[in-house]
Amino acid sequence: MIQLRGKKILLAISASIAAYKMPELVRQLIKAGAEVKIVMTPAAADFVSPLALSTVSKNEVLHTVHEANSWNNHVALGRWADVMLIAPCSANTLAKLANGLCDNLLCAVYLSATCPVLVAPAMDEDMWEHPTTKQNVARLVGFGNKIIPVGHGELASGLVGAGRLAELDEILAHLEAHFSTVPKLLSQCSALVTAGPTYEQIDPVRFIGNHSTGKMGIALAEVLAAQGATVTLVLGPTSERVTHPGVEVIHVASAEQMLLACSNVFPKMDIAIFAAAVADYRPENVAHEKIKKAGDTLELKLTKNPDILKTLAAQKSPNQVVVGFALETQNEEENARKKLKEKAADMIVLNSLRSPGAGFGHDTNMVSIFQNDGTVQELPLLSKTETAKAIVQTILTYRNARKMFKD
Repeated sequence: MIQLRGKKILLAISASIAAYKMPELVRQLIKAGAEVKIVMTPAAADFVSPLALSTVSKNEVLHTVHEANSWNNHVALGRWADVMLIAPCSANTLAKLANGLCDNLLCAVYLSATCPVLVAPAMDEDMWEHPTTKQNVARLVGFGNKIIPVGHGELASGLVGAGRLAELDEILAHLEAHFSTVPKLLSQCSALVTAGPTYEQIDPVRFIGNHSTGKMGIALAEVLAAQGATVTLVLGPTSERVTHPGVEVIHVASAEQMLLACSNVFPKMDIAIFAAAVADYRPENVAHEKIKKAGDTLELKLTKNPDILKTLAAQKSPNQVVVGFALETQNEEENARKKLKEKAADMIVLNSLRSPGAGFGHDTNMVSIFQNDGTVQELPLLSKTETAKAIVQTILTYRNARKMFKD
């Protein structure tokens, strides 16, 4: 989180059960090298201790406009910060900010702030979906504020739905994106990435699948977005989350769904990376009811799934770069070169299940990148993020070289 080093962050906390997460957020901001000051509404103290917040931030936590004989300068706070982060922002505080009400220190600081403002709402689903809340969110966006999307999951009421405070790593990612000053080498580029497994239904409760988690493809999508690309990630079933705000995620289950989603966006993409572990076959007939156990054997007739990489690579324009992945257990190099030729891809990224620390489920990977000009680049065991950076850099070099050749 190099973009946060030396940044001045004003954290404003309103009364939401999610406020209990804020000491950990402050700890991570401090660890990243940021300086953090905190204001909170008086009611927020019912959900998180000002003492805990002052301890981790190493700054006094303010919650009233005046204390004893001193006055807390809300104008100075709003001018000190590089960014004001309102998290969690309750429905009540959201309404006050949208309508210019100023009955507490948090609202006073917001109204006098000259820095950018990021708002991370947190409330129950019915409150989040209410037309008044939607109108208030729209007004805040119209004022130039940025809204960090709410999460979906279990809520304090016991319901499951939208309205949760964004996860801390997502909030940090939004702050990083806000402060990012790294040259955007792909700022004019659109990229498609596939990731995760596909599940091919047998009956309503069973499927054919594999152990892919999607970690490698998600890492590629986030590295591309960090370089400024507009990224569409077509993601198979996985519990892994995407944290970069610049990645649009399309969730699919089966190979046919993945092909359809990719086909809809592929023509406008500059780069397409097919990292998903797509099932080669699917049941020819899907049972509408659960197949009951009968006898000692069960026979399934399988039919071949569409080859997504081959189908779309055959349609690529001269300006598009298409990259495929190959996971092999034997004759790795021979199979990678064969796949590169048969699929008409520009590159094939090979990784072997025989390499310790590589393959499904690991946070590390060890790959070789085969290019259609015969070049092979072998990478050591790296984190999947670092592997993704190396792959993206190889794609950049390839694109630039091809452009120079054409020019």
